[in-house]
This record gives sequence, C-alpha cells and structure tokens, in this order.
Amino acid sequence: MTADQIASLLELAEAKKGEGGWLELGLHHLTLHTGYNGASLSLARIEGVKLVGPLVHARGPRGEIHVVRVEDVFAGSVEPLKEKGRKAGFV
Repeated sequence: MTADQIASLLELAEAKKGEGGWLELGLHHLTLHTGYNGASLSLARIEGVKLVGPLVHARGPRGEIHVVRVEDVFAGSVEPLKEKGRKAGFV
C-alpha cells in the first residue's frame, strides 16, 4: 500500500490530529490487513495512527501499539463505532 492509499483511509475515517503526531480516529475504527513472506496479520479496532517514515504505528483500544511497514499493508477498512450502553425503554 502506498502512503496516498493510507491517507485515503484516514480521510474516510475522519482522522483528526492529536498529541505527539498521532491521527485520532474518534468516531471510527480502522482495520489494517498486513502480509509479509506468506504470513498475514489483521490489526483490528485501531483508534490512532502515526506515520513515521516507512512505518505505520497503529494504536489499539487498550493502548497497545503495533508497528508495521507501509509496504506490508495491503488493505484496510473503516468502521463506525458501535453505540455503547443500553437504550432507555423497551426495544
């Protein structure tokens, strides 16, 4: 994947600049699909992304940070956050 393609994903996710160079995905989650040498890994529920040269730093909901090469990312998807909590009344 190219940096332009990742930028397109971040635009779709309405990413906003945050502290330390992170792009925060407030209302969306991002899933990055990566592959290297025949092995694949999906990084789901990404809440923050930072591009550092040829690397993508992806932060998950528990604060974990994954580091992958931009060239190893081959696809991504953007999902809206699900509503948390219960609605009042009977549904």
